[in-house]
Amino acid sequence: MKRVFLIVLDSCGIGQMPDSASFGDVNVNTLRSCATSDKLHIPNMIAAGLGNIEGVECLPKAEKPLGAYARLKEASMGKDTTIGHWEIAGIVSPDPLPTYPDGFPAEVLEPFMAQTGRGVLANAPWSGTEVIEKYGEEHMKTGDLIVYTSADSVFQIAAHEDIVPPEQLYEYCRIARRILKGKHGVGRVIARPFIGTPGAFKRTSNRHDFSLEPPTATLLDAVKAAGKDAIAVGKIYDIFAGIGTTEHVYNKSNADGMNHAENYAGKDFEGLCFVNLVDFDMNFGHRRDVDGYANALSEFDAWLPKLLEKLGEDDVVMITADHGCDPAYTATTDHTREYVPLLILGKKIKPVDLGTRNSFADIAATVAQMLNVQLETPGKSFADEIRRQS
Repeated sequence: MKRVFLIVLDSCGIGQMPDSASFGDVNVNTLRSCATSDKLHIPNMIAAGLGNIEGVECLPKAEKPLGAYARLKEASMGKDTTIGHWEIAGIVSPDPLPTYPDGFPAEVLEPFMAQTGRGVLANAPWSGTEVIEKYGEEHMKTGDLIVYTSADSVFQIAAHEDIVPPEQLYEYCRIARRILKGKHGVGRVIARPFIGTPGAFKRTSNRHDFSLEPPTATLLDAVKAAGKDAIAVGKIYDIFAGIGTTEHVYNKSNADGMNHAENYAGKDFEGLCFVNLVDFDMNFGHRRDVDGYANALSEFDAWLPKLLEKLGEDDVVMITADHGCDPAYTATTDHTREYVPLLILGKKIKPVDLGTRNSFADIAATVAQMLNVQLETPGKSFADEIRRQS
C-alpha cells in the first residue's frame, strides 16, 4: 500500500469491556447512547460494517458490508488519550499512568510555584468549564494559576489570556512537564487558556498539550525511519510529543481536521496520515451531550465519501477510537473504559469480519506491514486477511 489514513474518532467507544467495572464504568456504551438520538444519521459507516461489528446491537447490519471491520479490546491499563493512542501506534502499557483524585502533592506544586513565581488555585479534579467559572475571577485578581486534573492522567493549567498570554502559559506548562517525571509522569500537561468576564468565561482554541514521550518506538517512528511521510493531524503531534512525525498541522475543530485530511488525500505522499478528531470527546462526551455527539458523528459520516473519492488504488482508510466517553453516563463526566470500533476501507480491501481483536496495537502491526516498514509491537497484523487477491 502507498498511503494509510488512520482516523481516530476521539472517544467513540462501542461498549464496556469485561474489566470496565474496575475502572468505575458500568453498562457504558458511547455509540449506543448516540443511537438513542434522532440526530444520528450515519449511513456510510453502517454500509461499511459498523453495525456488523461484534457486540454492536444498536445499529442495523449491512447485508454486504463495504469494508473490513473489527472490535478492538484495549490491552493497556487505562482509558485515557495518551495510553489509547500509544496502543494504536503499537505500545501496550501494562501500568496505568498516575492520577490524582485528591489533587497534586506538595512535592509537585512547591517547585512549580517556585519556578513560575505564581500561586495555585483549585488543585483537584474538576470539569474544565466549571473550574474557570469557580476560580476565574480570583485568578484575574491574584494572577494565581488554576491547576486541576480529572480522572485521566493530566495536569491542566487554566489562565485568562489577558492575565497570562498563551505563550507564557505554554512556558509554565513546559516547567510543569519537566517536574512531572518518574512516579509523577502524567500523560499530559495541558494549557487551557480562556477569555471573557466573570459569569461569561469561555475557553479558547489556544489549548496546547505537552505529552509524556512514548517509552519505545511507535508506528510513527517506524514510518519516518523508512523514509516515508508520517503526517500528524490535530493533537496527534502533541500526544506523541512530536516524536516520529515528519509534518503536522493542528485542528480548530472536527470540520477543520476533516478538511486537513481531505487536503492531504489530494497530495502526493507515501506513508501515514494519522488524524485525531477531538470534538467528539472534548465538546460532547465530557459535556454529556448526547445529541451533540450524535450530530458530530453524522457530520463525519456525511464527509467520509469526500475522502474516499480521493483515494488511489493503493490507499487505505482506517477509522477507530482511543477509548469511550459515554455522553449518557451520569456517574462521572470522565472517559469510559470501552471496546472501540475499527472500519477499514479501500479499493484493495476485502470486506471481512475480523471479530474481536486483543489489542489496539493490531492496527500498528497491520499498518506497518501494509507500508512495508519495520516495527516491534505486541500487536498482530491482519493485513493478509483483508487484502483482495488480484
